[in-house]
Amino acid sequence: MAGTTLTQPTARTATTLADGRQLIYYDSGAAVPRDTVDRRPLDPRPGGPGDPGGPGDPVGPAGPEVRLDPATGAWVTVAAHRQARTYRPPAEECPLCPSRDGRLSEIPAADYQVAVFENRFPSLAGPPAPLAGAADGLWTSGPGAGRCEVVCFTADHDASFADLTPERARLVLDAWTDRTAELSALPGVQQVYCFENRGAEIGVTLAHPHGQIYAFPFTTPRTARMVARAAEHRAATGRNLFDDLLAAERAHGERVVLAGRHWTAFVPFAARWPYEVHLFPHRRVPDLTALDPAQRDELPGLYLELLRRFDRLFGTPEAPGRTPYISAWHQAPAGRRDELALHLELFTIRRTADKLKYLAGVESGMDAFVNDVTPEDAARRLREVAS
Repeated sequence: MAGTTLTQPTARTATTLADGRQLIYYDSGAAVPRDTVDRRPLDPRPGGPGDPGGPGDPVGPAGPEVRLDPATGAWVTVAAHRQARTYRPPAEECPLCPSRDGRLSEIPAADYQVAVFENRFPSLAGPPAPLAGAADGLWTSGPGAGRCEVVCFTADHDASFADLTPERARLVLDAWTDRTAELSALPGVQQVYCFENRGAEIGVTLAHPHGQIYAFPFTTPRTARMVARAAEHRAATGRNLFDDLLAAERAHGERVVLAGRHWTAFVPFAARWPYEVHLFPHRRVPDLTALDPAQRDELPGLYLELLRRFDRLFGTPEAPGRTPYISAWHQAPAGRRDELALHLELFTIRRTADKLKYLAGVESGMDAFVNDVTPEDAARRLREVAS
């Protein structure tokens, strides 16, 4: 794989969907022979090859736009065209299942291991372009350029990431790494974000086990705040914020949930969510492409154990639940690779078996979180449900 350092044989087979979008199959070992022809009668992707509207119109006349909030400095993406995206289809019409028995989906093949393709309804699309300010200097906006991809973890519609074998989870890691390398190299991309939303309670509209990757034309607000805090810490102490944070949690120990030779997972001191875990490599790296072989080998098993513990939080070892969660990989943005540390933030909005943590007035209105579970109790509970 160009641009990555992978330690297991992984085959990468790229093809093109009927409307011009890219699709990539990832296989452990040698490439698997498969029919990759998309036979759907799709119109050319707006702005893509064969579109008479041309590349200046990436998703139609009301394409995505990014606007800078002059009061907070945070970028907001406006993507009104996504109102028409697929919404909770029945299982027999799932667009992420393989194409079988005459039913054509986003995946032309009859089976696959891991598949990645450009989102048909992207929040960001088109080649990045400079963001221009308005004449009065108050408003800054630009085209919502970038790339949005869908990562299908398995062909099994009824599975979840936690059901994968360590070998298949490693293949997903290889796909994330490959896509991070390729998308980071695109002109104008400032940050690559790999993530998974699971559960209708989170707002997932497709039940098939999958995640997404965004290539942003800006640094996201949460990352920008981390970068600023890391700079303040460096100025005050001469040390890296994330190195100190990880060392302190490992030494304290009360909030540590799971530790290996190369990774440690802990509930953060000021957790925002009822059950929230941060997973850091012991050797700081800026993104997935910089992991060494030992870190890469250990990660799948630890990550699967964390996901399975989340499922056991509100179920039993014999009958684990399907806890809704968000799994977010934080990677260093362009030009900030020396300070920001790669890490995973995994959290659920469920606070008890039958209660959800809704973002109420203080959270949604003021971004001031109120947590119903102490981080120490959350860590203790996550240790109790270990395999």
